[in-house]
Amino acid sequence: MTEAAELPPVPEQAREVFGDRYADVIRYAELLAEAGVQRGLIGPREVPRLWERHLLNCAVLSEVVPEGVTVCDVGSGAGLPGIPLALVREDLKITLLEPLLRRTNFLTEVVELLGLDHVTVVRGRAEEVMGKIPPVHVVTARAVAPLDRLATWGIPLLRPYGEMLALKGDTAEEELKAAAAALSKLGAVETSILHVGEGIVDPLSTVVRVEVGESPGGVRFAAKRAKAARTGRTRRRR
Repeated sequence: MTEAAELPPVPEQAREVFGDRYADVIRYAELLAEAGVQRGLIGPREVPRLWERHLLNCAVLSEVVPEGVTVCDVGSGAGLPGIPLALVREDLKITLLEPLLRRTNFLTEVVELLGLDHVTVVRGRAEEVMGKIPPVHVVTARAVAPLDRLATWGIPLLRPYGEMLALKGDTAEEELKAAAAALSKLGAVETSILHVGEGIVDPLSTVVRVEVGESPGGVRFAAKRAKAARTGRTRRRR
């Protein structure tokens, strides 16, 4: 069994960011450093930089998420960025979407332990849940896949005029350029690179924003979405 690394001291910024949920984010950090490492959800080398690189880095995503919307965190893994976002934004309805059972078990335990009533855990792949979960205003993702591939999974889950917010690193601009054609085919109408977390994280967190028009997923997914909707209505009538 992998030994859990020691958590670093809690930075002062955490109290400012998480407010009333300060005790809960500390408990979450402890779970990541212990059970998260033991179950192979994060590497032990990540524990010393858990606050700056992971928890605060994800929490500041809240700066660009609209108020009171629905969110799907695709490939949520150990709950990043979904859990930190949920801790700072109780106005959101968040779905943590993750295909692996050991990860969804962990996520369910965290959600129950922290009393995150506005969070739902769903096991499945993005391409499998279309029509099974309602379309959302915002899709989030972090360290899931290159942008072009991520977009094929995330954009079809959006409502018309929704947006995908992907936390990226130094390669954000290159990925966005490389994905331009794919994003256009998927119904993207505007893209941008945002930097968030001023005064909280250094370097700032980089977010790629992809905004869609009236047909998320483009022509390719229009028929699939319509079929899923018809199937859902049939199931509800039975």
